Amino acid sequence: MTVIESTGPWAAPAFVGIFVLASLLMIWRLEAMADNGLEGTVLGTLVMPYCSGIGNLIFALVLGTQGGPGEEVITNALVNNVTNLTLLIGLPAALWGMNLTPGSSRAGRKKKAAPTPPHHVHRLSLLLTLTAVLFFTAVLYVLAADRRLDFRDGLVLVGLFLFWQSFHIFDVLKSHARQNKSFGWRLPVDLALLGVGAYAIYLSTTWLVAWVSHLQGGFISARHLGWLSGWLMVLPNALLAFYYAWRGQPEVVYTSQVGDGHICIPFCVGIVALYQPVPLPGMFWTGITLLLGTTLFHFLVLAFLGRLPRLLGLLLVAAYGLFLYLGLLQT
Repeated sequence: MTVIESTGPWAAPAFVGIFVLASLLMIWRLEAMADNGLEGTVLGTLVMPYCSGIGNLIFALVLGTQGGPGEEVITNALVNNVTNLTLLIGLPAALWGMNLTPGSSRAGRKKKAAPTPPHHVHRLSLLLTLTAVLFFTAVLYVLAADRRLDFRDGLVLVGLFLFWQSFHIFDVLKSHARQNKSFGWRLPVDLALLGVGAYAIYLSTTWLVAWVSHLQGGFISARHLGWLSGWLMVLPNALLAFYYAWRGQPEVVYTSQVGDGHICIPFCVGIVALYQPVPLPGMFWTGITLLLGTTLFHFLVLAFLGRLPRLLGLLLVAAYGLFLYLGLLQT
């Protein structure tokens, strides 16, 4: 780190580059894990959120342990989640389309009345994940009614996250036991390389948070720490979204973006509340209301259409523009 810091004004771009390269390392090994038998929804629900959301987790831990402004963690979480569910799903859908039931076209219906079982399972898993997002966000909405989050609120949020992850872990183990499958010898190697990427993200995130916290003038300053960190930490999410949308794997795009939200809400918000009472940021009610509405929108679209048409993708991009306009005004 000392060598990079000695580059002066190039230090910040260098650490951003490290952050992006570490994310690319993770994507490379995630692709290998998918080829070795981890299904798209499992990959997006259990593995990708920790890889793309590790920056958010480190951000929450750094501010929590150092007594930093906890409200910036909430801002970070809302910026991350709203960006995921609007821009990073809407823009790939507008470019390539997002169809989780490829057998549902008119030509396909003549040959087969129902979508193929794997796609049907992916769709049901995604609907379950969206239901969890609705539930977690609604719980945070209720807990924030007194305009602050305390230690007990943090316990509730972290407990909800751990229960959700335990549910998926046992579901994966049950599926592998039923099919008599094993994870293979490469899994520990892949997880080790993911750990290297996570450590690089830890170093870059810690330095960038400290750097921004000492800036007082202009837009890039401590005043917008939550927004800036949120945008930085959606970079790996953006890479995942565009890469897998280009590859024609919409179920991974969806589950990676939706699943990543569980790291932020409830986990990261819950963690910082365990360290200190957290006041709500000014943009909280705008962000959480839009998050609830967008999640419900995705649930209804996928439940009834099984796909996200390009026009609706553009609508989500427009919703993100509205979020930026209203949210930044309230900062």
